[in-house]
Amino acid sequence: MQRLMNKTALITGGTSGIGKATAIDFIENGASVIITGRFQNTVDSTVSELGAKAQGIVSDAGKMQDILSLAEKVKLISPQIDILYINAGFGKYAPIELIDENHFNEQFDVIVKGTLFTVQQMIPLMKEGGSIILNTSIVTEVGMPNSAVYSAAKAAVQSFTKTFASELAPKKISVNAVSPGPIKTNYFDRSNLSADQVHAMTDAVMQQVPLARFGEAREVAKVITFLASGDASFMHGTELFVDGGFPRIK
Repeated sequence: MQRLMNKTALITGGTSGIGKATAIDFIENGASVIITGRFQNTVDSTVSELGAKAQGIVSDAGKMQDILSLAEKVKLISPQIDILYINAGFGKYAPIELIDENHFNEQFDVIVKGTLFTVQQMIPLMKEGGSIILNTSIVTEVGMPNSAVYSAAKAAVQSFTKTFASELAPKKISVNAVSPGPIKTNYFDRSNLSADQVHAMTDAVMQQVPLARFGEAREVAKVITFLASGDASFMHGTELFVDGGFPRIK
Protein backbone atom coordinates (compact mmCIF):
# COMPACT_ATOMS: atom_id res chain seq x y z
CA MET A 1 0.00 0.00 0.00
CA GLN A 2 1.29 3.45 -0.92
CA ARG A 3 0.76 5.56 2.20
CA LEU A 4 1.44 8.92 0.56
CA MET A 5 -0.37 8.63 -2.75
CA ASN A 6 -0.90 12.02 -4.43
CA LYS A 7 0.86 13.88 -1.60
CA THR A 8 3.50 16.57 -2.17
CA ALA A 9 6.40 16.78 0.26
CA LEU A 10 9.19 19.28 0.87
CA ILE A 11 12.37 17.89 2.41
CA THR A 12 15.13 20.28 3.47
CA GLY A 13 18.62 18.86 3.26
CA GLY A 14 17.43 16.16 0.91
CA THR A 15 20.56 15.45 -1.11
CA SER A 16 22.16 12.89 1.21
CA GLY A 17 21.78 10.78 4.32
CA ILE A 18 18.40 10.54 6.04
CA GLY A 19 16.94 13.32 3.88
CA LYS A 20 17.71 11.49 0.66
CA ALA A 21 16.56 8.13 2.08
CA THR A 22 13.29 9.79 3.09
CA ALA A 23 12.82 11.24 -0.39
CA ILE A 24 13.25 7.74 -1.82
CA ASP A 25 10.75 6.24 0.62
CA PHE A 26 8.22 9.04 0.09
CA ILE A 27 8.35 8.49 -3.67
CA GLU A 28 8.01 4.72 -3.25
CA ASN A 29 4.89 5.47 -1.20
CA GLY A 30 3.32 7.58 -3.93
CA ALA A 31 4.41 11.12 -3.09
CA SER A 32 5.95 13.81 -5.24
CA VAL A 33 9.01 15.30 -3.57
CA ILE A 34 10.76 18.66 -3.56
CA ILE A 35 14.23 18.56 -2.03
CA THR A 36 16.54 21.38 -1.02
CA GLY A 37 20.31 21.44 -0.84
CA ARG A 38 23.07 24.00 -0.66
CA PHE A 39 24.72 23.25 -4.00
CA GLN A 40 23.31 23.11 -7.52
CA ASN A 41 25.37 20.09 -8.55
CA THR A 42 24.25 17.91 -5.63
CA VAL A 43 20.63 19.00 -6.02
CA ASP A 44 20.71 18.19 -9.74
CA SER A 45 22.41 14.81 -9.30
CA THR A 46 20.01 13.80 -6.52
CA VAL A 47 16.92 14.81 -8.51
CA SER A 48 18.25 12.84 -11.47
CA GLU A 49 18.71 9.80 -9.25
CA LEU A 50 15.27 10.14 -7.63
CA GLY A 51 13.49 10.34 -10.97
CA ALA A 52 10.42 12.03 -12.42
CA LYS A 53 8.58 12.52 -9.13
CA ALA A 54 11.36 14.68 -7.67
CA GLN A 55 12.32 18.32 -8.14
CA GLY A 56 14.98 20.36 -6.42
CA ILE A 57 15.68 23.86 -5.11
CA VAL A 58 19.05 25.30 -4.13
CA SER A 59 18.55 26.74 -0.66
CA ASP A 60 20.74 27.06 2.44
CA ALA A 61 18.87 26.48 5.71
CA GLY A 62 21.38 28.71 7.50
CA LYS A 63 20.75 31.80 5.37
CA MET A 64 17.69 33.93 6.04
CA GLN A 65 17.59 35.25 2.49
CA ASP A 66 17.26 31.69 1.19
CA ILE A 67 14.64 30.77 3.79
CA LEU A 68 12.53 33.85 3.06
CA SER A 69 12.52 33.12 -0.67
CA LEU A 70 11.87 29.37 -0.35
CA ALA A 71 8.06 29.53 -0.36
CA GLU A 72 7.97 31.42 -3.65
CA LYS A 73 10.31 28.87 -5.22
CA VAL A 74 8.19 26.01 -3.92
CA LYS A 75 5.02 27.62 -5.33
CA LEU A 76 6.59 27.57 -8.80
CA ILE A 77 6.59 23.78 -8.47
CA SER A 78 3.44 23.19 -6.39
CA PRO A 79 0.91 25.69 -5.02
CA GLN A 80 0.53 23.67 -1.82
CA ILE A 81 2.33 20.94 0.09
CA ASP A 82 1.05 18.12 2.30
CA ILE A 83 4.27 17.23 4.10
CA LEU A 84 7.20 19.25 5.41
CA TYR A 85 10.22 17.35 6.71
CA ILE A 86 12.86 19.62 8.26
CA ASN A 87 16.06 17.62 7.92
CA ALA A 88 18.82 20.14 7.13
CA GLY A 89 21.43 20.23 9.84
CA PHE A 90 24.88 19.14 10.99
CA GLY A 91 26.93 18.87 14.16
CA LYS A 92 30.28 20.24 15.24
CA TYR A 93 32.03 19.49 18.49
CA ALA A 94 34.24 21.36 20.95
CA PRO A 95 34.91 21.36 24.68
CA ILE A 96 33.35 24.26 26.58
CA GLU A 97 36.69 26.05 26.82
CA LEU A 98 37.08 26.16 23.03
CA ILE A 99 33.56 27.15 21.96
CA ASP A 100 33.55 30.46 20.13
CA GLU A 101 30.80 32.60 18.65
CA ASN A 102 31.20 31.17 15.16
CA HIS A 103 30.86 27.61 16.46
CA PHE A 104 27.64 28.65 18.20
CA ASN A 105 26.15 30.74 15.40
CA GLU A 106 26.90 28.27 12.63
CA GLN A 107 24.88 25.49 14.25
CA PHE A 108 22.10 27.63 15.71
CA ASP A 109 21.61 29.39 12.37
CA VAL A 110 20.91 26.11 10.56
CA ILE A 111 19.32 23.96 13.25
CA VAL A 112 17.33 26.48 15.30
CA LYS A 113 16.80 29.53 13.13
CA GLY A 114 16.52 27.39 10.00
CA THR A 115 13.86 25.15 11.53
CA LEU A 116 11.81 27.98 13.02
CA PHE A 117 11.71 30.23 9.99
CA THR A 118 11.33 27.45 7.41
CA VAL A 119 8.23 26.24 9.24
CA GLN A 120 6.99 29.83 9.54
CA GLN A 121 7.40 30.49 5.82
CA MET A 122 5.86 27.20 4.73
CA ILE A 123 2.72 27.31 6.91
CA PRO A 124 0.71 29.27 4.29
CA LEU A 125 1.44 26.50 1.77
CA MET A 126 0.48 23.63 4.07
CA LYS A 127 -2.82 21.92 3.34
CA GLU A 128 -5.33 21.23 6.09
CA GLY A 129 -4.50 17.79 7.40
CA GLY A 130 -0.86 18.28 6.48
CA SER A 131 2.09 16.96 8.43
CA ILE A 132 5.29 18.59 9.68
CA ILE A 133 8.13 16.37 10.88
CA LEU A 134 11.10 17.87 12.68
CA ASN A 135 14.50 16.22 13.07
CA THR A 136 15.71 16.06 16.67
CA SER A 137 18.45 13.78 18.00
CA ILE A 138 19.30 11.34 20.74
CA VAL A 139 21.88 13.90 21.96
CA THR A 140 19.06 15.75 23.73
CA GLU A 141 18.69 12.76 26.06
CA VAL A 142 22.32 12.12 27.02
CA GLY A 143 25.26 14.16 28.24
CA MET A 144 27.76 13.82 25.42
CA PRO A 145 31.10 15.56 25.99
CA ASN A 146 32.05 18.31 23.52
CA SER A 147 28.50 18.61 22.15
CA ALA A 148 27.10 21.50 24.22
CA VAL A 149 26.10 23.65 21.25
CA TYR A 150 24.81 20.85 19.03
CA SER A 151 22.81 19.33 21.89
CA ALA A 152 21.34 22.71 22.83
CA ALA A 153 20.34 23.39 19.23
CA LYS A 154 18.62 20.04 18.93
CA ALA A 155 16.93 20.59 22.31
CA ALA A 156 15.43 23.78 20.88
CA VAL A 157 14.00 21.78 17.98
CA GLN A 158 12.66 19.25 20.48
CA SER A 159 10.87 22.12 22.21
CA PHE A 160 9.53 23.41 18.88
CA THR A 161 7.79 20.06 18.42
CA LYS A 162 5.50 20.79 21.37
CA THR A 163 4.98 24.51 20.78
CA PHE A 164 4.40 24.18 17.04
CA ALA A 165 1.95 21.34 17.70
CA SER A 166 -0.01 23.56 20.07
CA GLU A 167 -0.12 26.49 17.68
CA LEU A 168 -0.87 24.55 14.51
CA ALA A 169 -3.56 22.23 15.89
CA PRO A 170 -6.33 24.74 14.98
CA LYS A 171 -5.05 24.63 11.38
CA LYS A 172 -5.30 20.81 11.48
CA ILE A 173 -1.58 20.48 10.77
CA SER A 174 0.11 17.71 12.74
CA VAL A 175 3.61 18.27 14.12
CA ASN A 176 5.84 15.42 15.27
CA ALA A 177 9.55 14.67 15.49
CA VAL A 178 11.90 11.83 14.70
CA SER A 179 14.97 11.42 16.90
CA PRO A 180 17.71 9.39 15.22
CA GLY A 181 20.41 7.71 17.24
CA PRO A 182 23.62 6.41 15.65
CA ILE A 183 22.87 6.12 11.94
CA LYS A 184 25.23 5.33 9.05
CA THR A 185 25.23 8.52 6.94
CA ASN A 186 27.68 11.17 5.75
CA TYR A 187 26.91 13.10 8.96
CA PHE A 188 30.58 13.61 9.83
CA ASP A 189 31.47 15.09 6.42
CA ARG A 190 30.53 18.55 7.64
CA SER A 191 31.81 18.13 11.18
CA ASN A 192 35.08 19.48 12.56
CA LEU A 193 36.39 16.09 13.67
CA SER A 194 39.47 14.36 12.29
CA ALA A 195 39.25 10.84 10.89
CA ASP A 196 40.80 9.49 14.10
CA GLN A 197 38.30 11.40 16.23
CA VAL A 198 35.38 10.11 14.15
CA HIS A 199 36.68 6.56 14.51
CA ALA A 200 37.04 6.94 18.27
CA MET A 201 33.54 8.43 18.62
CA THR A 202 31.85 5.77 16.51
CA ASP A 203 33.65 2.99 18.38
CA ALA A 204 32.55 4.43 21.73
CA VAL A 205 28.96 4.81 20.56
CA MET A 206 28.79 1.32 19.05
CA GLN A 207 29.59 -0.24 22.42
CA GLN A 208 26.46 1.38 23.88
CA VAL A 209 23.94 0.24 21.24
CA PRO A 210 22.05 -2.85 22.41
CA LEU A 211 21.39 -3.91 18.80
CA ALA A 212 25.19 -3.83 18.27
CA ARG A 213 25.10 -1.91 15.01
CA PHE A 214 24.49 1.51 13.54
CA GLY A 215 21.12 2.09 11.94
CA GLU A 216 20.52 2.61 8.23
CA ALA A 217 19.14 5.87 6.89
CA ARG A 218 16.27 3.92 5.29
CA GLU A 219 15.22 2.68 8.73
CA VAL A 220 14.73 6.26 9.89
CA ALA A 221 12.98 7.10 6.63
CA LYS A 222 10.36 4.42 7.27
CA VAL A 223 9.44 6.09 10.57
CA ILE A 224 9.24 9.51 8.92
CA THR A 225 6.94 8.09 6.24
CA PHE A 226 4.72 6.70 8.99
CA LEU A 227 4.57 10.11 10.71
CA ALA A 228 3.73 11.76 7.38
CA SER A 229 0.94 9.32 6.62
CA GLY A 230 -2.64 8.88 7.72
CA ASP A 231 -1.50 5.98 9.90
CA ALA A 232 -0.23 8.60 12.38
CA SER A 233 -3.46 10.62 12.28
CA PHE A 234 -3.84 10.75 16.09
CA MET A 235 -0.19 11.55 16.82
CA HIS A 236 0.61 15.16 17.60
CA GLY A 237 3.54 16.74 19.45
CA THR A 238 5.25 13.35 19.68
CA GLU A 239 8.93 12.43 19.34
CA LEU A 240 9.81 8.96 18.05
CA PHE A 241 13.26 7.55 18.78
CA VAL A 242 15.04 5.47 16.14
CA ASP A 243 18.18 4.61 18.07
CA GLY A 244 18.68 0.87 18.38
CA GLY A 245 18.01 1.12 22.10
CA PHE A 246 20.79 3.65 22.74
CA PRO A 247 20.65 4.55 26.44
CA ARG A 248 18.90 7.87 27.09
CA ILE A 249 20.49 8.45 30.47
CA LYS A 250 24.26 8.43 30.65
